[in-house]
Amino acid sequence: MAEGTAGYRDILKAPHAARLLTGTLIGRLPNATAPVAIVLFTRAEGGSYSLAGGLAAVYGIATAIGQPLLGRAVDLHGQPRVQFPAAVVSALGMVLLAAVGIGALPLAYAAVAVAGVFTPPLEGGLRALWPSVLGREDRVHRAYAMDAVAQEVMFTVGPLLVTLLVSLWSAAAALLVINVIGVIGALSVVLSEPSRGWRSAPREAHWLGALRSPGLLALLGALFFVGLALGSITVAAIAYADDHGQESVYGWLMAALGLGALIGGTAYGARQWAGAPERRLRVIVALLALGYLPLALTPGVVAMTALAALSGVFLAPAIACAFIVVDRHAPSGTVTESFSWLVTTFGVGAAVGTAVAGPAVELGGTSWSFAVAGAGGIAAFLVLMTTQRALAVPARSKGIAVAIPGSSENDRNGAAEPGFSSGREA
Repeated sequence: MAEGTAGYRDILKAPHAARLLTGTLIGRLPNATAPVAIVLFTRAEGGSYSLAGGLAAVYGIATAIGQPLLGRAVDLHGQPRVQFPAAVVSALGMVLLAAVGIGALPLAYAAVAVAGVFTPPLEGGLRALWPSVLGREDRVHRAYAMDAVAQEVMFTVGPLLVTLLVSLWSAAAALLVINVIGVIGALSVVLSEPSRGWRSAPREAHWLGALRSPGLLALLGALFFVGLALGSITVAAIAYADDHGQESVYGWLMAALGLGALIGGTAYGARQWAGAPERRLRVIVALLALGYLPLALTPGVVAMTALAALSGVFLAPAIACAFIVVDRHAPSGTVTESFSWLVTTFGVGAAVGTAVAGPAVELGGTSWSFAVAGAGGIAAFLVLMTTQRALAVPARSKGIAVAIPGSSENDRNGAAEPGFSSGREA
């Protein structure tokens, strides 16, 4: 563990690494907090859980449409010309929502749709930059784990920040502040030297782009259901807090979930793993599903907080391992698009989970909404089990080629995480 911790410090000491990671996390804050911000805003305006879930679902679907399109645009035209303008337009969409409220529903739906479509693909962009910033393959793969851990911290701090802003000012003010912060984060990234100098590798002209990879499609199918599980927990936790008459309970549950993910992700990235990441991902997702199932019991607050922490332990490892699988199966020249599809699929799943959990609360109570999470975890595992053939053979299995800043994007279809030998190398 000490060696792994030192590895994290080594990554953060690399030129530009801390700035890129921090800027990306801040820039993604509006997207990470959108479901809870939309739900809280809708409820504050007097809307129902179903309406809140519907608006959040439209945002998620719009994000799903925009991410791969913007990701492909980044691969073709570079990061600064796409990322920052998209961040500004997305923020303006949320400003419109805060201004019109839910009194004019067509405008409200249009506002969240604009905000979603133009959400900048910062997450995929960061993973495209890691090889040129960090160089060595083992450092790049450890950065994926660190990225997943940092992401879970953001998903913990973000909702808490939203609830704090709501309590201090209003739900509308929370929307505005979060999106201004997001634009600042995106600006920090695109002004950095690695972002300005990055270029994509040559790509084969194909209308499907990254989706021509069967292995990538299988992975996306599984991550859809992981996202569904996580999205349903967002609404279920709010309903659970309402049941117990304390808004702070929601914050405790989300903090516990993030703490579990932080612990799991830190431990996962701190060691070297043997064996194919596809097989490891199946095991991790199975454990993730088992962690979600007890949430449907909805015990007292203390026990529920402990269950939330347990359910989060395997989330960050699943995401970090999925990053490696993307590297192994993504076609050359589609790096940002491939990672954007992963973000898209996860976001669509989260939006569907949010939309399903809202009616589940009203039809069967809080337990039913938490049961959606368990069902999502099981479905993700089943997808991985039934698509083993597609995931068994990566399109390419050579290690990550070291790139220098300003060079073309390297071929990132790495065969292994640190310590892993695929058996395919000469």
